[in-house]
Amino acid sequence: MNAFFSAETLQICFVSLKTSAAAIVAASALGIPVALWSSGHDFAGRGALVTAFNTLTALPSVFVGVLLYSLLSRSAPLGSLELLYTWPAMSLGQTILAFPLIVSLSVAALNRTDVRLRKEMIALGVGRWHMGWILVKEARFGVLAAVVAAFGRVFTEVGSALMLGGNIRHATRTMTTTIAMETSKGNFELGLGLGFLLLGVALAINIGFHRLQEAKT
Repeated sequence: MNAFFSAETLQICFVSLKTSAAAIVAASALGIPVALWSSGHDFAGRGALVTAFNTLTALPSVFVGVLLYSLLSRSAPLGSLELLYTWPAMSLGQTILAFPLIVSLSVAALNRTDVRLRKEMIALGVGRWHMGWILVKEARFGVLAAVVAAFGRVFTEVGSALMLGGNIRHATRTMTTTIAMETSKGNFELGLGLGFLLLGVALAINIGFHRLQEAKT
């Protein structure tokens, strides 16, 4: 039990939070504008694009790990960047996992906004960026729910984190990779402890989201 409250465990938790938070910021910065564009334009293939994003929400993390490993390994096209076995590489993998989920759920949330609001803003000559901000604000709970769901997806994934980070002590070891390692060694006490802590963080974030939602309604 002493190992659970050690400085190393705190560092493991920090790496997990840092990696996932960076991924969610990047995925949100890319995904929400894509969702706005997709929901606000009628074009040939729109349905196919939305279907593609919905399909990619089930993208296996190990596939993302293999794909990025093939690009970031030393002899690969992006090997000169020396990102493999670093936390930014893990964060990149998590960004790819979070991006389609944020787009898919945000499109659904934006599509539920009042159509008349869009028409009124167009008639008033509201600028594109201002219009986008108003629409996101109108659908804020749905968009925020998309971000929270994406965080839960990447914070608990282990496949790409192992392949891209290498589970290096004091560098890329996360809560999920530690659970996998300690369980394989038969150290179920630490593995279970970190598992419950992982669930606790996810629960705290969801409780915070619901409290915010209740406060604004």
